Amino acid sequence: MFSSKSYLERKTGPYGVGRLSYLQSLVNEYQNTDSSDAKTQIMANLANFAYDPINYEHFKSLNIIDLFLDGLEEMDEDLVEYAIGGICNACVANENRQYIIDNSGIKLVISCLSKYSENTVLSAITSLIYLVIPETKQEITSVPVVECMLRLSHSNNVKLKNLASMFLQDYCSQSVIQEAINIQTTHGHITR
Repeated sequence: MFSSKSYLERKTGPYGVGRLSYLQSLVNEYQNTDSSDAKTQIMANLANFAYDPINYEHFKSLNIIDLFLDGLEEMDEDLVEYAIGGICNACVANENRQYIIDNSGIKLVISCLSKYSENTVLSAITSLIYLVIPETKQEITSVPVVECMLRLSHSNNVKLKNLASMFLQDYCSQSVIQEAINIQTTHGHITR
């Protein structure tokens, strides 16, 4: 559910903890804790706040998208899952999308396509869909990405299969798809 500023003010009252203060405390705790469980929980909370556009101004001032991008490079698969979830939730907004693009986010999101977690891969595909603009289409629909989508489009997992198939159909040219099929056939990874 999206919130308005007046709704948040009514809900928290004149002396309630404001959204900015709360997000700041989460960021501080994330940066200062040594507990991987705490980091994972905080990343999950921040990813949930990325659903609501009213938070984006705070995300910008607190560099929360940078936390998400950094989280994509972590070894902890759960942390990566929540970080890509945050990216996925936030990249629907033009300003956030551009920030992710400008800070090498596409490469980081693409790296999530090979993760073990179904949720991570689903969020990565969805993020790539939101990140496709004329300037990024060539990188996002490059042959290695298309090869990965072809494999996922034959997954036994219906969600992965459908989302990858939609990506191929809606964003990829037939020539790139054919090139990816040819490479896979040459290397013994036949998709069709």
